[in-house]
Amino acid sequence: MSKIEQTVEIPHLGGSSVGYTFGRPYDPALPTLVLINSYTTSAELYRPQFANPELGSAVNLLALEPYGHGRTRASYQHFTYWDSAVANLQALESLGIREAFVLGTSQGGWIAVRMALLAPNVVKGLIPLGTSMDFESPRSLDLGCWDGIAFCTPSVDDLAEPVGEDWVVPDEFVDDVFNTAMGGLSAEERAFWLAAYRANYAGDAGRHRLRVSTVNLRDRDGLHGRLDEVRCPVLWLHGTKDQVYSVANAQEEIGMFTRSPEARLEVIEGGQHFLSASKPEDVDSAAIEFVKRWA
Repeated sequence: MSKIEQTVEIPHLGGSSVGYTFGRPYDPALPTLVLINSYTTSAELYRPQFANPELGSAVNLLALEPYGHGRTRASYQHFTYWDSAVANLQALESLGIREAFVLGTSQGGWIAVRMALLAPNVVKGLIPLGTSMDFESPRSLDLGCWDGIAFCTPSVDDLAEPVGEDWVVPDEFVDDVFNTAMGGLSAEERAFWLAAYRANYAGDAGRHRLRVSTVNLRDRDGLHGRLDEVRCPVLWLHGTKDQVYSVANAQEEIGMFTRSPEARLEVIEGGQHFLSASKPEDVDSAAIEFVKRWA
């Protein structure tokens, strides 16, 4: 499948460019599935989905990169997950897309839910992958989730000082992300992501985007008090080998979508935290069935 990689201008945060990737030219006769990538990755996280002809013929695949990630840039230097939700909604409007299903991995999951809360008339269904609706809370730790504060704080501290324009993200940072999220990478995949991270996070501006993205992950607000206001169907997919957020947490939180017409958790055996990359066939087939049912 030949991808269409561009940016779209929106007014949020003093004016922004949002990086987007279509799997093929937009077809208004098909439903749209928005893909929101995980922490410090880019639209390239969804290469398996863009390469799947069955998925590509069932929906318009549209990856939107959050603030701090990929090609998305803002005039203002600070941003939150709520800002990324607003930006995605404005991007959809600018692209002439009136409604969509939204799939998000990890942080993409809580950006997706924020989109549904802000624009219930736009978001027709949610597919969170390997995520949590909590902040980095004691409750989360008790249910077997990672210690996100311990993971993020060293990077927040290390990235605090300005750097020269020759700076690039350290290889160790990339390795730490993918060892946690994928259980490690093949040599080919590691080389791909090292190059992608060096391109996305270079110079002092790249350092600052990376730091704010890490602060957002560590210090985010939880959504428990808002989940009963989600009115669209939810299909939560979660892998048994997820090292970040536990199946036990997902089992508890799926029950908080009390006003959704259907809120269902599907556990995928052997799936890692970056579930769409570790188990693409399972994710893609579940997404096709969900969209066909609710479109």
